Amino acid sequence: MTDISLRRNKVAIVGAGSVGATLAYACLIRGIAHDVVLYDMATAKVEAEVLDLRHGLQFCPPADVDGSDDVAVCANADVIAITAGAKQRPGQTRLELAGINVDICRALIPKLLAVAPDAVIVMVTNPVDVLTYAALKFSGLPKGRVLGSGTVLDSARLRQVIARKLGVASQSVHAFIAGEHGDSEFPLWSTASIGTVPVLEFVSPGGARLDEDQEAQIAHDVVNAAYAIIQGKGATNYAVGLAGARVIEAILRDENGVLPVSSLLDGFHGISDVCLSLPSLVNKDGIGGMLDVPLSGREVELLKASAAEVKSVASSLGL
Repeated sequence: MTDISLRRNKVAIVGAGSVGATLAYACLIRGIAHDVVLYDMATAKVEAEVLDLRHGLQFCPPADVDGSDDVAVCANADVIAITAGAKQRPGQTRLELAGINVDICRALIPKLLAVAPDAVIVMVTNPVDVLTYAALKFSGLPKGRVLGSGTVLDSARLRQVIARKLGVASQSVHAFIAGEHGDSEFPLWSTASIGTVPVLEFVSPGGARLDEDQEAQIAHDVVNAAYAIIQGKGATNYAVGLAGARVIEAILRDENGVLPVSSLLDGFHGISDVCLSLPSLVNKDGIGGMLDVPLSGREVELLKASAAEVKSVASSLGL
């Protein structure tokens, strides 16, 4: 792999709302990029967020932060993370956001590529799978250079719930959420493990193990986690900011890290022309390749159902 960390790199974050600002904060405190910039049409908002972030630079790894209501601030970015869009309201599904956010994406993509033609685009705005597909269409970029944050956060939620139930560290749980980042997503139980032991066979020292009812409850809790947070505080921002920063980190450090990002499927189990999340290699080129993940018959059915859900929304928007 090429050590691109030796040269100065730049992340441009589009949208200075709660998710965009938290993503910038996460990038700074993790020391992911040398230059972090925020772009937002709300002048006072973006200037205030940049000033607040600058005041904390002394306590972070060396980096610069800037921001503007002028798209030129994104010039020559290595990664463009798009968080701009209408936020999800209590009781509103991610797919219901699609129309207005696709229009925003349509307006943004050409402007961004005009100033940063070599950037990898990371879509964070919801519904992320539909918008990742839209960004591909509007940009004309190779499919690997446009990806969505997908189910990186959902998979972290899954691992955290499993870990708490079985009394192990979440870092020792290896499990993924696949499909749509939304209501049709599902856990890949057939390949989930704790260490090298399949999750469905794992018994904790105290005798705890997962049964079918608990598996169903875990899946339900993961799918509905964002709704519970939105109901309580109006938006999700901390975990999604960290998840987005992890994706950006894998790109800038050319990791070939395995992350369940959203990307274009092309014949996987007969599914094509739709963006969904499956474990994939993420590196300086964006998507380095999708893993040939073994799926159970039931998981294939669920993936196809998820694809149909996302395709239906994309089709209704003329994509």
